[in-house]
Amino acid sequence: MKKNTFYLAVCVVLMAQNLALAQEQQEKEVEQLDEIFLSDTKFELKKENSGKIIYKISQKDIQQNSGKTIIDLLDNIPGIEINGNNNVAGSNIGIYIRGGRNRQVAIAIDGVLLNNPTGIAASFNLNLIDVNQIESIEILKGSSSTLYGSGAATGVINIKLKKAVKSPFNIDYLASIGTNNSQRTSSNSLENLEQNLSMNGSLDKFNYLLSFSLKKEDGISAANDKNSPIPFETDAFLSENALMKLGYKVSDDLSIGFFGNFNSYDYDYDGGAYFDSSINNGTESNIQFGLTSDYKYKKGNLKLTVSSSDLDREFDSYNGFSGTIDHYEYKGTSLFAEAINKFELSESSSFILGVNFQEFDNQTNTPFGDIDKDVANYSTFDPFVSYLYTNANGFNLNVGARLNNHSEYGSHLVYHINPSYNLISNAKTNLKVLGSYSTAFIAPSTYQLFSFYGNLDLEPEENATAEIGLEFSNNKWLDTNVVFFNRDEENAIILPDFITYQNADYTINAKGIETSVNLEPTTFLNLNLSHTFTEKSADVDYIPKHKFVVGVGVVPFKKAFININYKNVGERTYFDQWGSFGTPGEDVILDAYSLVDVGMNYTFNHLTLFALASNLFNVDYEDVLGYSTKGRNFKLGLRLNF
Repeated sequence: MKKNTFYLAVCVVLMAQNLALAQEQQEKEVEQLDEIFLSDTKFELKKENSGKIIYKISQKDIQQNSGKTIIDLLDNIPGIEINGNNNVAGSNIGIYIRGGRNRQVAIAIDGVLLNNPTGIAASFNLNLIDVNQIESIEILKGSSSTLYGSGAATGVINIKLKKAVKSPFNIDYLASIGTNNSQRTSSNSLENLEQNLSMNGSLDKFNYLLSFSLKKEDGISAANDKNSPIPFETDAFLSENALMKLGYKVSDDLSIGFFGNFNSYDYDYDGGAYFDSSINNGTESNIQFGLTSDYKYKKGNLKLTVSSSDLDREFDSYNGFSGTIDHYEYKGTSLFAEAINKFELSESSSFILGVNFQEFDNQTNTPFGDIDKDVANYSTFDPFVSYLYTNANGFNLNVGARLNNHSEYGSHLVYHINPSYNLISNAKTNLKVLGSYSTAFIAPSTYQLFSFYGNLDLEPEENATAEIGLEFSNNKWLDTNVVFFNRDEENAIILPDFITYQNADYTINAKGIETSVNLEPTTFLNLNLSHTFTEKSADVDYIPKHKFVVGVGVVPFKKAFININYKNVGERTYFDQWGSFGTPGEDVILDAYSLVDVGMNYTFNHLTLFALASNLFNVDYEDVLGYSTKGRNFKLGLRLNF
């Protein structure tokens, strides 16, 4: 798996620190009340005019958490629980927002919705995204199907990729090495290796960005070997990520762009919970390319996006009954096209009109049945509209509707109403009360419709969410908010007894409170505290009732930063339907656990050095029942920028 080449490249770069040039790195400080969001309108909107509480992971946050993945960063956001993040690299990731699962969370990159047409839940795999290619991430929680369509029932993860700098040429290089141990191992071998090279710049009206990343991990068994007298074989992971963005500014009002990316990873995996395998392995890759245009006119802004994506998954699995190796192949294609226009009626009101088209197909070949893409395909055509009103006296209103036209199950209307009011709003302080009521839907996947277990009579899952909240900001030292939400889910798609997919005839209710406090009393100290309470009436696998996160950022001296992160995850429930861990049909309770991570970085001239210690106290817990969890590990790295 290119092991020798990878080791050599990392070692060469780690010795390159003596070549750094002398130039002071400058940072721009943006006051909180000037912060701009895109997620709840798809156009720039000031924070005080938004009726949602949107969390943003900025480039500064990414830089100060060097060595962490996109999934690590998301797992510390209030209201989000990432299941499987602390297992071996390449493991299946569960994203739980407000009691929902992966299928109820929409993921978008630069406005393009991402899907996996071959998956049961059609959810995109975040393992395919490299954090070093990301400029920022916005997390919008609550039903958002009006703007984002199917899947945006509990939240939207909106990823913005890096843009070219204004100078003709800029290069950024990151390399890191580290250990990769479970709680049961303590090897000093450097089995966690990573490097990223990016080049970008602007030449007159043309701009470009090229980025390539490699990541390798080994040293841990995917399955937990605590019940075995013999240690399990380790399972390796290797990923490659390439990105290209090209832009051309036709005029002051019109710009066009092209983007293309390739993401791939190879992985080993085991035979199941507490069960080793030296044979099982797989690969997954995704190729995407597209065109964008952005036209600004006197009273509006028109954006056009077209994207095509091909996803391939293959894996080999040992069959203990026949003694043979079974091969599985999944191929899916997606087409995304969207036109969206914002027209300003006045300084205080505007309309957002759009139309979205998506098409999917799924070709599956397995020993247990095939899915033909000529049959397993569908398309959607959705017109949508939103009206945005912002008043100088502090009242804001965002209302909208979307008509989803699905080739298999017909038409479905969703809507939202989102008022907010700034009780106090001035240059330094903002106090806002907000509320919303919104509906959402999750379309059945190609697998749920067309597989051996498929059912063409399935209805989409329907969600209705009400929320009310309060947000207070003082741009010098404090930013805090609290939100209460209540969500009802109808027509949940289930597979009872592995016969055929059906719509549940009961309502699932999820409700909770999300609280966040950010304090910056001095320029050298930052404190983040959050608590998430979630209560769900059914389908509660791996969703904790309570989750606490505390982050402390310290600037001990100029150009240095220390980050200490504490996370407490409460008891979680796993419903053991088939009795794999005890009695069939009973719940298995996973204990609560607490983790402490410590990160440090220091910048001088063009060079940043960083270090990370994760699970500092080597806490022994199971993130996913029956699978290994990472223990205490250390990582060292550097970043060169010039």
